[in-house]
Amino acid sequence: MESGDGRDALQHPKVVLVTGACRFLGGYLIARLAAKPSVERVIAVDAIAPSKDLLRRMGRAEFVRADIRNPFIAKVIRNGEVDTVVHAAAASYAPRSGGRATLKELNVMGAMQLFAACQNAPTVRRVILKSTSEVYGSSAFDLVMFTEVTSSRRPLGEGFARDSIDIEGYARGLGRRRPDIDVTILRLANMIGPAMDTALSRYLAGPVVPTAVGRDARLQLLHEQDALGALERATVAGKAGTFNIGASGIIMMSQAIRRSGRLALPLPQTGVRIVDSLLRATGGSEINRDQMRYMTYGRVMDTARMRTELGYQPKWTTIEAFDDYVRGRGLTPIIDPRWVRSMESRAVAVAQRWGD
Repeated sequence: MESGDGRDALQHPKVVLVTGACRFLGGYLIARLAAKPSVERVIAVDAIAPSKDLLRRMGRAEFVRADIRNPFIAKVIRNGEVDTVVHAAAASYAPRSGGRATLKELNVMGAMQLFAACQNAPTVRRVILKSTSEVYGSSAFDLVMFTEVTSSRRPLGEGFARDSIDIEGYARGLGRRRPDIDVTILRLANMIGPAMDTALSRYLAGPVVPTAVGRDARLQLLHEQDALGALERATVAGKAGTFNIGASGIIMMSQAIRRSGRLALPLPQTGVRIVDSLLRATGGSEINRDQMRYMTYGRVMDTARMRTELGYQPKWTTIEAFDDYVRGRGLTPIIDPRWVRSMESRAVAVAQRWGD
């Protein structure tokens, strides 16, 4: 099969290497690919050894313990005659043994080494990067929807969002240096689900949720299973380009708090940061500045390219994904969500009658 520009294109992946094998997305993606007869080999890579349960779930996949910051990864790719690389190892939080500097080294230096190895491997024809919608940031001046060609409305700090922008840049650089490699970048909306531990799930874990007075964030989410589905689709389809990946519809932060049975605590924005600092000081979950802006302003992406060009449609809407998270986590409601939904339905009915 040949692509439109006359160069050889990879029709179906035969040997796939996946980084971040011990993480949720990487591990389950490996299991899905290993179940495909059309994929001859699946090589799972991580710097730590998988648990027995995870190793069993990977099926016929071959696990290689390797740090992608080490040049050894080039040998794994070359000797394995890998044609497709899925980079799913970027982390949004620092490991216990290090802080922000360690996280940046793991993310950015690891990606640089991995993409350099891909560039020097003649068999590689496809690279898929799991990126994030956080590259768009969150602010009061945001567009109604971000498209793949728009960028953050304000400078991003030194955090996961900044790392992700740098990693995307290295991936696009690989595509320029090796035009025979199809580079696919997936900007995943904030994920949620029963198995995901995210800033949003931690934010809503307590009975009382601090919110910024006068702000009600517009949230577009992505169910964890839909994130897996998008990665699988990109791996098999081989469609080059950058794609926003998110569920249809939105949920307001106030609505999310009510549906999860939490109680909102409206505070000035400085007060929200103070409460977060107190939680950190007493051993609670840390929410960084970029994440706090997301909780305050939200973020919504245009996903038309996902549907029309990548050919992927999430199964869960934003609200369905959020409700599955609430059910899966078994959150004990402070306020009964059934009462909340009943009141929301009544409000909609009243609004419709007045509209008539």
